[in-house]
Amino acid sequence: MPRQSTHFWTSKSRIVLFHTAMRHFAVTLRDVGRPLIYQRLDAPDAVVDLGTALQATIASVRPERLVMTAPGDWRVLQRLRAMARDEGLELELCDDRHFFVTVREFAAHASVRKTLRLEYFYRELRKRRDIFMDGVQPICGQWNFGTDNRGAFDNDGPRDVPEPACFKPDALTREVFDLVGSRFANHPGSLDSFVWPVTRDQALETLTHFVRERLPQFGRYQDAMWPGQPWLYHSHLPAALNLKLLDPREVVAAAIDAYEKGDAPLSSVEASCVRFSAGENTFAAFTGPACPSISNRTHLKRASICPRSTGLVSPTSTASPTRSARPSSSAMPITSSV
Repeated sequence: MPRQSTHFWTSKSRIVLFHTAMRHFAVTLRDVGRPLIYQRLDAPDAVVDLGTALQATIASVRPERLVMTAPGDWRVLQRLRAMARDEGLELELCDDRHFFVTVREFAAHASVRKTLRLEYFYRELRKRRDIFMDGVQPICGQWNFGTDNRGAFDNDGPRDVPEPACFKPDALTREVFDLVGSRFANHPGSLDSFVWPVTRDQALETLTHFVRERLPQFGRYQDAMWPGQPWLYHSHLPAALNLKLLDPREVVAAAIDAYEKGDAPLSSVEASCVRFSAGENTFAAFTGPACPSISNRTHLKRASICPRSTGLVSPTSTASPTRSARPSSSAMPITSSV
């Protein structure tokens, strides 16, 4: 939707990434026979926001009730709730089970602590989900390797850095390039070097490439920077995770498998567990539907976290059924728009 790209100022690359991933996903849904109502941004009858699009779909389909996965943006959730009330329809929110824990679980964790530290949440999460644990203790008896993972390059800079996994834009992505170039020309950035994964297969290839080529040095250089070197040993995975092209559980499992095979050191694998389990989950908690209940803490009120929700992630709702949000083939058509 145009408003989703303009409500918060965003780069051309981010707009393309979201739109082309959704268009590829729409093709996948249709190929497997899923019912789908899909509105393209460049359609003649395109509307400006998700709520208006849903109202038009309701008028056409006349559903008995609405069922949706809880969105990752507080503003969007409130808009859809208001629209459902206006239409006199029940809105059933289903847990988005993409992350390791729900927003409710994170809120419970936060409610009994005077201060919030990722380290405490991370340890609790590993214990609860048995991530890289030996009974009740972490593998090798050490929770983190922060002091080992602060490597810097010498004066000659990084050497022998592996090339990133790159994907040449296909025809569908190039269509989105043209669209963004015409509709969002004043947004920052360039698309000349756009090589991000936009499909499930490409995301899996990026994960394999990371584990094989970058994970061995990921811990040591995960925060290192160097002029003219944007990739270095960064994973290149968060975009695919946020788009749900990858599940964080499979990313953590792949890293642990590399350690067990002797292909990656403990410090790098532990760092990846932090980044792809607790780290992403914490960001989700501060941008999703439970944001006000979490950010309404005295030491967080000044941060104005909720109004800056990015919608990049999709945590769970604060009150929703635990059954799967995935529709069956007989369910009402999926409404999606880019």
